[in-house]
Amino acid sequence: MTQITKSRRGKALVVLAAVLTLAATSVVEARPGKGGSFGSRGARTYDAPATTTTAPNAAAPMQRSATDRPAAGPAATQPGAPGMQRPGAPANRGFFGGLAGGLLGAGLIGMLLGGGFLGGMGGFASMLGLLLQVALIGGLIWMAVRFFKSRNRPAYAGAGAPLNRDGAPPRSQGGPMGGPLGGMMGGGGRAARPATTPKGVDGVGIGPSDYESFERLLREIQTAYGREDKAALRSLTTPEVISYFTEELDANAARGVVNRIEDVKLVQGDLAESWREGAVDYATVALRYSLVDYTVQRSDDAVIDGDRSKPVEAVEVWTFQRPAGGGWVLSAVQQA
Repeated sequence: MTQITKSRRGKALVVLAAVLTLAATSVVEARPGKGGSFGSRGARTYDAPATTTTAPNAAAPMQRSATDRPAAGPAATQPGAPGMQRPGAPANRGFFGGLAGGLLGAGLIGMLLGGGFLGGMGGFASMLGLLLQVALIGGLIWMAVRFFKSRNRPAYAGAGAPLNRDGAPPRSQGGPMGGPLGGMMGGGGRAARPATTPKGVDGVGIGPSDYESFERLLREIQTAYGREDKAALRSLTTPEVISYFTEELDANAARGVVNRIEDVKLVQGDLAESWREGAVDYATVALRYSLVDYTVQRSDDAVIDGDRSKPVEAVEVWTFQRPAGGGWVLSAVQQA
């Protein structure tokens, strides 16, 4: 009876955890971008941004982007490269392929010597028992090898200290933001530390006025989305990002709902990277912010998702783009 009670209690906890997870997901995916990773970071679109205090885990890879993925390197198609098989080379049959071939050979030799196929292997029963034992031992060895390899392999390519494109350690890490963003972290008044830049490329001097722009853009983009103000969003984002936002707003309109976003407040933020490509500056910033995020029916303003009085928090990595002589606009969002 005690074991049955424990089993039922365990199942109830699993169900409760699943319900809470689904509820949290429905809130997170309501804001602009539906909790996805999209947009462009120039030449770094498919590189993991440097981790920061605000977003210590690697950002999610880009799911939607107008930027083409880089072509595979020469090693991917070079003859003799790892993972490639030379024309005419025998296939790698693995451990069990070699074992089966050996057993078959033993049976054929037994037949040639007059003992019959099964006689050559000591009888069918003994062969089957041997196969089972060898399969069990081989499986245990395979599991042990996989286990130790997984322990030694990094969890994600972008985890840990970031590297420059040439593989060398970065000259400096992105630090707490100065100005308003730095103040949120208790670091107001401190000068911003330079962000990681690839060798041979000048970094971008990010100062207090830039941090003020990033915080303002966070607030204005979120609230403009909640108002369904496409004209305002168009002035605050790149053409690619506004195209994604327009798709979402049109889908909401077709469903007869409105995603309201109010009371957006930056809680913490810091700079991950800044760099320049030609005449365009980029800055990737980790942001933790709170907002009131809920969805209502257009017909009667009844809440169908979220809470119009309870704020929630989100952590995202935003990349801003600034053309020569222009201002910052949002060019990419990634989940942290």
